[in-house]
Amino acid sequence: MTDLRALALVLLLCGGGVHAFDFSGEKALIAVTRDGARTTIGRVVFTPAASGASAFKVQMDYAVMRDHFLSMREFKCLPAEQEISCFVPYPYAQPGTASSTQLAWLEHSLLFFYKQPKDFGAKLWNGIVFKFTTTPTALVGQPQAVDLNRIGVPPDNLSVPPYGPMDRDPFTPGARWLTELRIESL
Repeated sequence: MTDLRALALVLLLCGGGVHAFDFSGEKALIAVTRDGARTTIGRVVFTPAASGASAFKVQMDYAVMRDHFLSMREFKCLPAEQEISCFVPYPYAQPGTASSTQLAWLEHSLLFFYKQPKDFGAKLWNGIVFKFTTTPTALVGQPQAVDLNRIGVPPDNLSVPPYGPMDRDPFTPGARWLTELRIESL
């Protein structure tokens, strides 16, 4: 018993305790591509909210994106020779809160679609939602396939995220040029 107490004390003094992602303050929003490049594409600002959650606000940095006029609408896209990834703002009112156990609204605030550079128009059926998991230092989002045409009309219940687990399909690892979104301290 004495050895366990000593080990616990050493871990505590050395910073070996488990830390959770800090849902407060301004964080960097980073796109990671298949070649390993990391591009800061915006910020996410977290502020304390009711019931232990945090309110969030996504602020995209459009200076690192290019304008693409697709299907009679302007999109902000991350250019690449291999695949273009375009940001799609969630178009309806939503709670805008997140916690370590509830990340769905944050995921819905960071929707994208992909298209080949030679393709004409927006391919909204090629939607991407990033499934976030928490780590001690970041939120790490892996791409999952969704059909963005589904949000072309308002959902029946605005308090429920439209893309639940059954509405998403995983991509084969490395299938998308945009392989990961990360939210981490500046």
